[in-house]
Amino acid sequence: MRWVRTLQHWWAWTATALVVLLGTPVVALVYAITAPFDPGRYAAGRAFRLVGVTALRLNSLWRFHTRGTLPDPRRPYVVVANHESYADVFLISCFPWEMKWLSKDTMFKIPCMGWMMQMAGDIRLVRGNRDSAADAIVQCRDRLAKKVSVMIFPEGTRSRSWEMLPFKDGAFRLAIESGAPILPIAVAGTRYAMAKGTFRFLPARAIAELLEPIDTTGYTLADVPALKQLVRDRIEGARRTLAAELGIRVDAPDAATAA
Repeated sequence: MRWVRTLQHWWAWTATALVVLLGTPVVALVYAITAPFDPGRYAAGRAFRLVGVTALRLNSLWRFHTRGTLPDPRRPYVVVANHESYADVFLISCFPWEMKWLSKDTMFKIPCMGWMMQMAGDIRLVRGNRDSAADAIVQCRDRLAKKVSVMIFPEGTRSRSWEMLPFKDGAFRLAIESGAPILPIAVAGTRYAMAKGTFRFLPARAIAELLEPIDTTGYTLADVPALKQLVRDRIEGARRTLAAELGIRVDAPDAATAA
């Protein structure tokens, strides 16, 4: 019933806001205790991701699941995933290891949320600013050197349709130059949980699946286009399989037509 969905929507927003407010001092405490011996801010970052996971668990509209594990969560990867929705952040945070997120600077300006991102060691990017982009790459290399993975959406922004946007070079150049392997993640279903252009919570099922890592040893910058295409093809194939499992019509133009 429509009124039930409306109540669930407002409860999801209320629960998320409360979890963020209550989680901020917890993340701050973890950060203060662990900062002297945790230069990669692994503990503070993990505490922050668990804030998102808690908000997700309290949201009765979303049924999100992840698949795949890492044998060594402290081996640094350049993690890349397709980007369907803000809900991707909640879903990918459910993987049980820490990674630092490359995020647009406006997210860091949100009270409580932005403070936790800074304490977690996430990486700020001002879109269209070359100096900011260069600094972001430096920060990514710093996190990898401290044995913490970095998480990048190579599309750069969320797609309004089922089709993925073109992948940008940055994540793949970073992986080749740092020698870190690429860790692809395929996401399906989140675009129906919170479609682009709206902050309304909608009922949805979604899955994020960890794919086989890709070793970048022996690659040069001349191989960026080929590596980028390889990763994109793998994610595309996996997300189509996930979509079929979820009953999603890949030709659906918007969330309203989702199965």
